[in-house]
Amino acid sequence: MNDQPNAAHVAYLDEMFLASDEARPLRILSEYLDPLQALRRAHIRNTIVFFGSARITDQGPMGRYYREARELSRLITQWAKELPSSSHHFVVCSGGGGGIMEAANRGAADAGGRSIGLNISLPHEQRPNAYVTPELTFEFHYFFMRKLWFAHLARALVVFPGGFGTLDELTEILTLAQTRKLERRIPILLYGHAFWNEVVNFEALVRHGTVSPQDLQLFEFVDQPQAAFERVKQLLGAPEAGDGPAFTHSRRRGANANGDR
Repeated sequence: MNDQPNAAHVAYLDEMFLASDEARPLRILSEYLDPLQALRRAHIRNTIVFFGSARITDQGPMGRYYREARELSRLITQWAKELPSSSHHFVVCSGGGGGIMEAANRGAADAGGRSIGLNISLPHEQRPNAYVTPELTFEFHYFFMRKLWFAHLARALVVFPGGFGTLDELTEILTLAQTRKLERRIPILLYGHAFWNEVVNFEALVRHGTVSPQDLQLFEFVDQPQAAFERVKQLLGAPEAGDGPAFTHSRRRGANANGDR
């Protein structure tokens, strides 16, 4: 006869339960709370987000974009490191994978700074690149939670040439800006004027009446690392005071541009 009491079932230690459909809300919540804890611990105040194709390397006809993303990230990181603050402002953040994402993290490493990688688990595995700061490398299962973290701390967005994923990420932020859903403005720089005007006919959207002419003022084009860097500095100004993550919040119904009713 076994005199030992039956072991109690502890739900949060049950891996099968945590992987079940019923536990999906817990998995979603963990993809919010885990990065939050890590970013607070690292005193990350806000970010500059780089989007762009995982397929662009420093070789080939599109190689200049890799090299220029790396240089722009280096310039931003060097400048941010010199800001007089106990928090870390304007930290470069990428999707954590290869291509333009790697270039952004690599440029930050060139400047001796930290950078964030928000990687996504895919059937054809996307591995975090070697230049992301290890304690700021995050793995997401849910695209929408990953995109929340892109927007949550962003003070500016630089979008290099890319495919479906880049277009998805860009239009997500454009929609938030167009609908004035966010309390603060996130400047959007489209890097590579020729590429973007060929891939997206922005003027046609206005001509067909699907966006307003003023919606084209939500973004601007840049074509050189130094010019893009100067524009980022001009748009951002001095960093705000505070310690820990400075979230951009959803504007309440009836609130004005300052978030007040």
